[in-house]
Amino acid sequence: MDKIRVLIAKPGLDGHDRGALVISQALRDAGMEVIYTGLRQSPKQIVKAAIQEDVDVIGLSSLSGAHNVLFPEVLNVLKENEAEDILVFGGGVIPLEDVKTLEKKGILKIFTPGTSTKVVATFIEQAVRKHRGEYTGKIDPPKKIDHIGIAVHSLEESTAFYENHFQLKVQEIIEVPEQGVKVAFLPIGNMKLELLEPLGNNSPIHKFLNKRGEGVHHIALAVDNIQERLDQLKAQGVSLIDEVPKQGAAGYPIAFLNPKSTHGALLELCETKKGGE
Repeated sequence: MDKIRVLIAKPGLDGHDRGALVISQALRDAGMEVIYTGLRQSPKQIVKAAIQEDVDVIGLSSLSGAHNVLFPEVLNVLKENEAEDILVFGGGVIPLEDVKTLEKKGILKIFTPGTSTKVVATFIEQAVRKHRGEYTGKIDPPKKIDHIGIAVHSLEESTAFYENHFQLKVQEIIEVPEQGVKVAFLPIGNMKLELLEPLGNNSPIHKFLNKRGEGVHHIALAVDNIQERLDQLKAQGVSLIDEVPKQGAAGYPIAFLNPKSTHGALLELCETKKGGE
């Protein structure tokens, strides 16, 4: 398969490009060929460069607040040049209501601050491969159970239990404020136990504990091509909590399925660095 070619651009008068440089390097590290146009590019300049460089996708970065004008204008210029086969994604400090509007207008995906570069790279690769028709539609079974998530009131007490009675060692403890949890990972064989302590009363884990008490919260399956799998599941009528992967506690892309479609089990899909290995 040919390498994915990406053009990263800063439209308008925005003079800050640290984010654009970070994502450019991350996509190169993921094996893509990346062209960065530099600062203060007009939509016409961006599209001209994209056509000349024969890219698969354009990434637009904006911190100036002009995204509602500039991003759709890039789509318009692509249409004028009969280059609508080039996909467009965006990123920056963009309000949620604007994210929804831009995606409805044809921007493939808007990534906001805090999104893992791994999630961005995975999304772009799978979107482009799908657009090229390189996916056959056949998806292999999950590689393994990656981890079992267990909701607990106290990480200190629960980790002590597993250490004292099963000699399991804590690999790491991570706080994930955006998900309202503090997580401890305990490797066991080729999988892990993931102990989940709520960070506050608004945490989904806090609500789970109040309703059901401590216990198994979810089962995570390691998969390849997570976005393709989500698309296929949706097409098959499976209800998804996450239609697009987000960053999990371990730093790789994850997505949850709705328990209403999985016979009551909360299933998480996760795509690790090595495709679930």
